[in-house]
Amino acid sequence: MKKALMIALAAAVLLGGCKRRAAESYVSVAPTEEETTTMMEVTTAPEPETEEETQETQAEEEPEERVEVDGKIKSYLTGEMVEVEKANRRPLAIMMSNDKESLPQYGINRAGVVYEAPVEGSMNRYMAIIEDYDDLDRMGSVRSCRTYYTFFAREFDAIYAHFGQSTFAKPYLSNVDNINGIEGVGSSAFYRSSDRKAPHNAYASFEKIQAAIEKLGYSQDYDPDYKGHYQFARNGEEIVLENSLEAWRVYPGYIMNKPYFEYNEEDGLYYRYQYGGPHQGNEGQIAVKNIIFQYCAAGTYATTQYLNIDVHSPQYGYYITGGRAIPLSWEKDGQFGVTHYYNTEKEEITLNQGKTWVCIIPTRDFDKTEIHGKDE
Repeated sequence: MKKALMIALAAAVLLGGCKRRAAESYVSVAPTEEETTTMMEVTTAPEPETEEETQETQAEEEPEERVEVDGKIKSYLTGEMVEVEKANRRPLAIMMSNDKESLPQYGINRAGVVYEAPVEGSMNRYMAIIEDYDDLDRMGSVRSCRTYYTFFAREFDAIYAHFGQSTFAKPYLSNVDNINGIEGVGSSAFYRSSDRKAPHNAYASFEKIQAAIEKLGYSQDYDPDYKGHYQFARNGEEIVLENSLEAWRVYPGYIMNKPYFEYNEEDGLYYRYQYGGPHQGNEGQIAVKNIIFQYCAAGTYATTQYLNIDVHSPQYGYYITGGRAIPLSWEKDGQFGVTHYYNTEKEEITLNQGKTWVCIIPTRDFDKTEIHGKDE
């Protein structure tokens, strides 16, 4: 059964939130205002905590620091422990085609975060954000930039790789360190393969990207003020969404490639499908831990088919993980800040450690979204 209309109703009444589950410990959801008032009427003041208990409570509530352990540190992209050299290096945000003629995408399986957004002609395009690409000699195929992708790349303090751009995007490229495949030094970061036809045969490699970064003089260290994008579960914990919808198969509603994600209970990942079959990268079927549906107001630039997607004005969406989904609201921390996602209690959501796929969906296409339960 299609759940698009049910979701619209559920978003208004569900209490969003999440419960952190460690090995054998649970943290309960905060009581409502009414429950709090009732408790205050019938309970006496608790005994004050000892100094030792206070320190333990603070340790539980404070976020984990990015502390090196055995040569690894928490990734800004996945929250997982990765090699310090890679985790502390600015990632590469690289545009990738999704035309059938370009498949499979090379390097997309390595992405810690992928943004999927529509472009003109009902086609979708990806921006794969990768920190582990040192051994990749083929990434892509690489396609051109659209305005909204420049803001996505900026949110992760990433170096942005693209092969050209729309006229409307060009002024915005000055706001992000970018490697342009058709201009100047950046062109040397890409090459044409012989097994695809243009424009689907432009690819990048680690060595070529690194050489271009050095020639362009870009720093590969994160900005000192950068604090990361997402909030992740602590090591050894699993976020369990409560007061939520079952979400075993989810459809963002894109028209041309008709993608969906299917939950695998055994490994807790969502496997991606499109064009009637598994969505394969060059290293196997794509699977992610977290999915975010981010609805955005959208129109077109006058007299053109180029989309103008508003990634700044607060809207709504869904967070999907572990076979469950909750409604969320989102807002951006200033023009160049990160996007924050909140549950219906106005608490910023915490993601499970692992890869995240963000579907940017025009608000007008909300009714095309489907979220199905286990038995549907």
